[in-house]
Amino acid sequence: MMVAVTMIAGCTPKEKTEKQEKEIVPAIDTANMDPSINPADDFFRYVNNDWLNDNPIPEEYSSYGAFTEIDLKNELLLQDIIQEVSQDSNAVQGSTAQKIRDFYNSGMDTVAIEQRGYSELAPYFEMINALNDKADLAGLVGKLHSEGFGGFFNAGGSTDPKNAEMVIMHLYQGGLSLTDRDDYLTKENQEMRDKYVEHVTNMFKLIGIDEAEANKKAQNILGLETQLAKNSLSRVEMRDPDRMYNMRSMVELQKSTPNFNWKDYFTNAGAPSFDSLNVGMPDFIAQLNKIILNTDLNTIKDYLYWKVLHGSASMLNSDLDVENFNFYGKYLYGQEAQLPRWRRVLSATSGVLGEALGQLYVEKYFPAEYKERMLNLVGNLRIALGERIKNLEWMSDETKAKALHKLDCFNVKIGYPDKWKDYSKYEVTPESYFQNIHKAIRFENEREMAKIGKPVDKDEWFMTPQTVNAYYSPEMNEIVFPAAILQPPFFNMDADDAVNYGGIGVVIGHEMTHGFDDQGRKYDEKGNLNEWWTEEDAAKFNERTAQLVKLFNEFQVRGYQINGELTLGENIADLGGLNIAWDAYQMTDEAKANQSVDGFTPAQRFFISYATIWRNNSRDKYLERQVVTDVHSPAEARVNRTLGSVSHFYEAFDIPEGSNMYIAPEERATIW
Repeated sequence: MMVAVTMIAGCTPKEKTEKQEKEIVPAIDTANMDPSINPADDFFRYVNNDWLNDNPIPEEYSSYGAFTEIDLKNELLLQDIIQEVSQDSNAVQGSTAQKIRDFYNSGMDTVAIEQRGYSELAPYFEMINALNDKADLAGLVGKLHSEGFGGFFNAGGSTDPKNAEMVIMHLYQGGLSLTDRDDYLTKENQEMRDKYVEHVTNMFKLIGIDEAEANKKAQNILGLETQLAKNSLSRVEMRDPDRMYNMRSMVELQKSTPNFNWKDYFTNAGAPSFDSLNVGMPDFIAQLNKIILNTDLNTIKDYLYWKVLHGSASMLNSDLDVENFNFYGKYLYGQEAQLPRWRRVLSATSGVLGEALGQLYVEKYFPAEYKERMLNLVGNLRIALGERIKNLEWMSDETKAKALHKLDCFNVKIGYPDKWKDYSKYEVTPESYFQNIHKAIRFENEREMAKIGKPVDKDEWFMTPQTVNAYYSPEMNEIVFPAAILQPPFFNMDADDAVNYGGIGVVIGHEMTHGFDDQGRKYDEKGNLNEWWTEEDAAKFNERTAQLVKLFNEFQVRGYQINGELTLGENIADLGGLNIAWDAYQMTDEAKANQSVDGFTPAQRFFISYATIWRNNSRDKYLERQVVTDVHSPAEARVNRTLGSVSHFYEAFDIPEGSNMYIAPEERATIW
């Protein structure tokens, strides 16, 4: 099983590590740029066009960019770790090495997976078949949810938005199998719905149901999910945290849905006893009662069958796995081929045993000096944001004081957790990939449910160290930067400050700004959903964000229209991150010296670095889905549209009035 992976890696772990340690990545690689393109016409392509031409999208991807490049490098590093632990035949049962080895090997054992087919779904199908009365539905749904299968709604423990020290139960809309509620509702998506019915039909046929019956089931499932979609809030509506906070007692919840026994549901879902919870979408939950009442029991059973089958496809035999990919990967997102199995199993291993694998990753690949330099960067950006808040002409002193206090209270986590997750209760065997995944789901469900009614663990991380990303948590009031993102083109120990501030500096500023975007600004310094702004300041903020919405609503990428309301939070963070990182860079000795390097001024290198981190090729199908479902604008817009509101960019590249990149001063967005 491991031979093919070794061949993919191309060299031994030791050789690869030594090679990587000697590699010096250019701060700015001009070979990626296209000087024939005027930066005032299209800055994204001026910086990235040759890279875009030299890096066509691999057939197994729907998009390919800087994040993907680092992911690929990380996969090889993680694969080295797995190979090392897999060679230890004497690993003690229950040890990290044994769990990583056996989980990965079970996923690579395609012979056993093919032999089992879909037989491991039999216990779940039997539970569903035993449902003879809708009165027992709640308990069944609770059991299926505890096993990781969706259906009807979503529930789980999380921070209480108005008491950020405690974890409470939350209840949200859910139960859809397509990517957005509008997929079920608009005329434009009729083809998608037809393809979806065809896909569900094919999946049922693969488990032995004849075509006519399979198609009937698929049509009924679409009908049920359409009813759920009609009662669901849009993605834009869900961006309002006040709207999403509706505390209800268990008595009130049960009264709103008399045909669904919530006590049975929560007991079987593994939740502890509690008296109240947050019902994110009360109208959806109330309408759920009518849907259950008016839907034939056999259709409900078919729907639950489908949720089990759909949720298991990637763990089962190749026929089901490929059919699942053909719809969700190829049709919806334009992928031409699946990722190689070793990479899919590696991703699953990293997901299930994330911090166990992450601990080994950090020990091998995350030097202490990276963390030290990052702390210095964060410190400078914190100062820069503080100064920008102090100098805001549109904000009152009262609100400024509270904003500065919130900034002072930001918690910063870099690299990896101080306290690692304990996997001692999670058992892994080499026999069954499906069972290992479901043991992990049950382990995580038990761990998460146990938090309800208890204080929030402030040490917990919600990304693994090997994740190429970063986040801001409004309830925790913290910014988190996993180790994996701290590498080129985001962060380069050998690069000048202009490049690092334009890269990881903007990422840091971006996450800081999330504390003050249209959602984050509603949380106070303790993470509580609390209106700490004056009414006048809130109105001025909304006026300024409305201009940013307008600018992105007017922008298209390859003919695909951006939704400025859906992407508002990320667009605010991009703009704020650029301004904060720019100001922080000005504090450095390098910026004060203002010496050009390789023909570019420090200011130019700063903005070139920013555009570099967003280099990305994407398929049309991916873009089509992205503008509907993703709160992030397409990469090209994050460069060309955002920079249009940054005055220092105009100065750095002499952007003239009337050029494509130009936005009139009075129309530019200025927020933080």
